Amino acid sequence: MKPKLSIYLSDHVAERLTLAASRPGTNKSAIVDAALDRFLNPERDQSGDAALVRRLDRMSRQLGQIDRDLSITAETIALFVRYYLTITPPLPSGDQNAARALGRERFDMFVAQVGKRVASGGRLVADVMERVSTSNPDLFFRNLEEGAPLGQAVAGDETNPRATQATGEPPEHPPEGREEVGNV
Repeated sequence: MKPKLSIYLSDHVAERLTLAASRPGTNKSAIVDAALDRFLNPERDQSGDAALVRRLDRMSRQLGQIDRDLSITAETIALFVRYYLTITPPLPSGDQNAARALGRERFDMFVAQVGKRVASGGRLVADVMERVSTSNPDLFFRNLEEGAPLGQAVAGDETNPRATQATGEPPEHPPEGREEVGNV
C-alpha cells in the first residue's frame, strides 16, 4: 500500500496536471509520482538530458558555422565595395543615362541569377567556401584565444604567416608562392 499525501498546488499547475491526467492510460498520482521521482533522483533519467545536450551541442556547432560564414560574407562584401569604389572612376554627365540603363539591365540579370540559384537549392557561397577551404585550409582560421577576427592573426604570432598583417589591411605584397588576385 502506498502512502497518501495531501498537497496544495497553484491554480495553473493544478490545471496543467488535470489536463495531463485526462490522457488515456495515466492519472494524477502516476504523474506526480514520476515527477517527484525524477526531481529527487536526477541521475536516474539522464537519457533525455543526454539527448538534449547532444542537440544543444549540434546547434552550437551549427551556429558557429553560421557565424563563420557570415563573417566571411561580410568581409567579402566589404572588400568588394572598397575595391569597387577605388577603381570605378566617375562618369561624365553625358554618359550617365546610358550607364544607368546598362546598370539596370545588369542588375536585372543578377537578380534572375540569384533567383535561379535559390530556386535550385544551389549555394554559391558554400561552393566557393568549400573550394577555397580545400585549396587553402588556413585561410579562414579564427584565433579564438586572442579574439582576432577571421583570417587576421595577432601580431607576434610566429605560428601564422599572416602575423605581421594584424592591421586588417591586405598585404602590400602577397606571400611567396601566392598570386595576388587582379580584376575580379
